Amino acid sequence: MGVTRKEAIRLMGGAAAGAAGAAMGLGIGGPAAATGGGGPVIRRDVCVLGGGSAGTYTAVRLRDLGASVAVVERQDRLGGHTETYHDPVTGGTIDIGVVVWHDLPLVRDYFGRFGIPLAPAAAFRADTQYLDLRTGRRVEGYAPAPPASLPTYIGLLQQHPYLLNGFDLPDPVPADLLMPFGEFVTRYGLETLVPLVWQFGQGLGDLLRMPTLYVMLNFGLDVVNSIATGSFVQTSTRNNSLLYERATDHLGDDLFLGAHVLSVERGRDGVRVRLATPQGLRTIHCDKLVVTFPPLLPAFTGFDLDARERSLFGQFRTKAYWTAVARLHGLPEGVDISNTGADTPHHLPVLPGIYGVGLTGVPELYNVKYGSDSQRGATQVRADIVGELRRIRTAGTYPLELERLEVLKSHSPFELHVDAPTIANGFYRRLYDLQGRNRTHYNGAAFVTHDSAVIWRFTEGLLASIAA
Repeated sequence: MGVTRKEAIRLMGGAAAGAAGAAMGLGIGGPAAATGGGGPVIRRDVCVLGGGSAGTYTAVRLRDLGASVAVVERQDRLGGHTETYHDPVTGGTIDIGVVVWHDLPLVRDYFGRFGIPLAPAAAFRADTQYLDLRTGRRVEGYAPAPPASLPTYIGLLQQHPYLLNGFDLPDPVPADLLMPFGEFVTRYGLETLVPLVWQFGQGLGDLLRMPTLYVMLNFGLDVVNSIATGSFVQTSTRNNSLLYERATDHLGDDLFLGAHVLSVERGRDGVRVRLATPQGLRTIHCDKLVVTFPPLLPAFTGFDLDARERSLFGQFRTKAYWTAVARLHGLPEGVDISNTGADTPHHLPVLPGIYGVGLTGVPELYNVKYGSDSQRGATQVRADIVGELRRIRTAGTYPLELERLEVLKSHSPFELHVDAPTIANGFYRRLYDLQGRNRTHYNGAAFVTHDSAVIWRFTEGLLASIAA
């Protein structure tokens, strides 16, 4: 969850808020010495594809249940959107992807097993300036009102308790969940809530046009309760990647980093996953497969997808989300920037563009978040960020100088979604029906939302089926 917690708490004002399985026992655990055209054959009960939040948690918990696992990750690290920048100048750390977690027993248990202490998420005292980065100028007279409509929104969330567990929707799907969020806001008088939802909905693109379903999943009761109680947590060292470093040690030889899937064949005798790894070709023979990467058709090259799988995955559309750390000079101490539309509905900024420039606790380093409704290359994103920051200086608002972007990372494709008629036609019922079909289970943000704690809770509901 990439969020601006200080902004969220400030916006809250005085608003009220309410509210295992057995081992698989296949008898084929442990590496086998056999070799073939696909290189050495590795035998495991389950092969997990993807080593982000969902994949890592799934693998760790399956091993708890006595299953042997193999985890395949194309990057050279676990963690997915959880990334931490280490500043060589000060030695400070900045979490640039997943920033906070909900303070839930499941979360504390997961960190506790790896000996990682948690602490309340840092809240920086900042003087937020509202600038329209199309011009670099202040939006005079603007400040977001406290979200007085939050209790109304909580009541609406409570009408859809199933949203705590993802897209297990009733049939028919309630009309409120299908309407564009902008219309939903008008219908229920939620205008004062929009700035707060926007802060937490980074990556959703044009928020007002998205079906309300996606907004309510992203800004659900877990988030509302964490804001209201100020209970978000992060690692006490402000290095959230430590979780995945410890998980890497824990998984050991069960982990295949820098690996690319060449083919997947699922049949009566199990699943064969052929890999290209830094050590050469490998073939994993397993009983079941768990896919945790975004289920878009280009990602399934070499898979033996059937017509139903291809049809469903081919309907997804995506947003783009990028995160950066900028070394800036010229902002007064304690000032951060919220990109604000001077003449737009609810003063939301125009995308593609920067969401804001946030304090990090490390001098002269600022978090920069960028979003778009369509995919954009790194060169274009970098140019957009640099251009918007330069406008602040050109407009004379602040003598801002960008020394460099220390890091620029893509979290795209982000927020897989379909349109409202497709949702109404039972898309998610058919998507969830894929669980267990063709010896394959699915996990990740596309099946719940972009929230690690919620993904882990969803995983707990899958484990018994995977381990059956």
